Amino acid sequence: MTDSDFDAFVTEFPNKGYSIVDFLQGRVHFALLDQMRLMNSSGMSNEDIKKTVLANITEIVENFDPKK
Repeated sequence: MTDSDFDAFVTEFPNKGYSIVDFLQGRVHFALLDQMRLMNSSGMSNEDIKKTVLANITEIVENFDPKK
């Protein structure tokens, strides 16, 4: 990935003026939007994007171990 690709698909979330919870939620929100925009530009349908994103999130949640 080139710098211009990175700039085109990665949105930075501002880190000032937010609580840590809001900051982290904002980063997740922006990251998901960035990922979906990239998936869309690569030709994936909205339904395929939804299935992929939900499968990834489900896997993360199911494998979450707060002790790690």
